[in-house]
Amino acid sequence: MVIGVFSAALMVAAPTQAAAVKIAFIDPLSGPFAPVGQNLLHSWQIVADAANQGKWAGDNTIDIVGFDNKASPQESLIQLKAVIDQGYRYIAQGNGSGVAAALIDAINKHNERNPGKEVVFLNHAAVDPDLTNSKCSFWHFRFDANSDMKMEALTTYLARDPKIKKVYIIGQNYAHGHQVARAATDYLKRKRPDIQVVGNDLHPIGQVKDFSPYVGKIKASGADAVITGNWGADLSLLIRAARDASLDVNFYTYYANGTGTPTAMGASGAERVKVVFNWHPNNQTFSGKEIVESFKKKYNDDYYLMPTYNGVAMLAKAIKDAGSVDPVKVAFALEGMKLKSLNGEVEMRKADHQIQQSLYIMNWTKVNGKDVKFDQENTGYGWKTEHKIEPYVSTQPTSCQMKRPSL
Repeated sequence: MVIGVFSAALMVAAPTQAAAVKIAFIDPLSGPFAPVGQNLLHSWQIVADAANQGKWAGDNTIDIVGFDNKASPQESLIQLKAVIDQGYRYIAQGNGSGVAAALIDAINKHNERNPGKEVVFLNHAAVDPDLTNSKCSFWHFRFDANSDMKMEALTTYLARDPKIKKVYIIGQNYAHGHQVARAATDYLKRKRPDIQVVGNDLHPIGQVKDFSPYVGKIKASGADAVITGNWGADLSLLIRAARDASLDVNFYTYYANGTGTPTAMGASGAERVKVVFNWHPNNQTFSGKEIVESFKKKYNDDYYLMPTYNGVAMLAKAIKDAGSVDPVKVAFALEGMKLKSLNGEVEMRKADHQIQQSLYIMNWTKVNGKDVKFDQENTGYGWKTEHKIEPYVSTQPTSCQMKRPSL
């Protein structure tokens, strides 16, 4: 199925006793962000299916079960306690850096107080840089690029366009939104000091139903481009309001390929909406097309969150390398791991547990059967590579002071 690029890399001795490795997926499965959460849960599950069929983890199996956190840090901590009580030793989460920070803190305390019952956190999408800097933890591994890495790539691309003179920044009022606004301002100043930031708005996350007042401000500012880290319904509604107001600017986004946004864009976003991401199905070699096709067939939905692929593949390899499903041994095996993935070689940097990988700048384009074969959400439009950025371009230093347990 999708294991091809990993089969040789994973051929090492398996643990002598097979086990079922259970991962608790703690993310929103109800409320405004539920469509995103459901897609991501299914993304983990379909890769786990491939891993089990291909014996990526030897005779061990990987099983992912969803738990609804309602996008709330408080509810996430309740779910964390429940899944630990049920015997889960691995959790996955990504929608919301505030949630991720709360989980890291709780897992650190749990692991310190409960030796032998440690928990490992697999982060597929919470991208606040602090999570692998000041808040770094041995127990936390991030499989997505952090927001600074993405902004480094995005502004490198944007700065090459001499027509852009005015930029408007808009984001959600929580850790991720603040980090995106900071990085956008700082990096543009460094790369294109002539560009004027004509607006910098933060709005409540998941609460705005009508973005037309924000779009009106963007229009009045004379902006040539908009930078946003919004995701889920907050991005879909922003794009829809821009479409309805005939706002003729380019959008530079982190999550325009997320569930719901392609439908909101439709033809109106063609050649105007960009996204920075770690992979897309219309990459140069269409690497990963098997999983894209399988996902569509099983869920009638689109696979786009490639960090779930790396999460399962690296976890499986760590289990085989460690010869154990014990979270402490597996965590040590994950540190510094390199493997060939769907976007080239990736590395789980030992210093801070931040994955290092290539990034793509993608453009929303009509399907043409050549370099854009896969559409998204049955719109007839999909993502086309504008520029592939190698890991060394977007890599960032880390201030992490990792505290490791004894093995």
